Amino acid sequence: MGAALRLEALGVGALRGVDLTLVPGEVVCLSGASGSGKSRLLRAIADLEPHEGEAWLGETSGASLPAHRWRARVMLVPAESHWWAERVGEHLVTPPAEADLAALGFTAGVLEWEVARLSSGEKQRLALLRAITVLDEHPGEPGALLLDEPTANLDEATTRAVEAWLSERLRQRGWPTLWVAHDREQIRRVAHRHWQIEGQRLVERESRPWT
Repeated sequence: MGAALRLEALGVGALRGVDLTLVPGEVVCLSGASGSGKSRLLRAIADLEPHEGEAWLGETSGASLPAHRWRARVMLVPAESHWWAERVGEHLVTPPAEADLAALGFTAGVLEWEVARLSSGEKQRLALLRAITVLDEHPGEPGALLLDEPTANLDEATTRAVEAWLSERLRQRGWPTLWVAHDREQIRRVAHRHWQIEGQRLVERESRPWT
């Protein structure tokens, strides 16, 4: 179910006055120098860090929901994913479709793997799958994705495969997505708009026609 993700006067750290609306299914890439506040902004939107202003998903504000419910709909995939159980499958309430596993380079056997054996790139792909599985558990509710360099540890071929898989999911589900990225070629491939943090503000760099 698609709904807009709207930021109103959001501020965290040195970054102030962020006003930005992502329409359903839109991908906005965010870049900026190291330490400029990209990850903190995503964490603020997910209500994981104290902030000014407000984030809205459709007609629902983050302040109006219990934190765990908001974070289950505005889903943050951090650069370093968190794992709390021994095996991969223990982190997934609903088993993923075999087609999704295959698109990300896995078979169903990965669910029995110990997390300790995963490479950083495998963790990134499985964290993405976990996030989308959670959003898909409530198909009648709107959702959004916050992605912090989700392909940073992947080779070029795997990066392209993940991009294609994500693009199809976003098209089908209509989730607005804020995607932190530094690779300008990737930004050109996946983004409808590109914003950059400069100093204490967000500046729009480029966009392509939205349909």
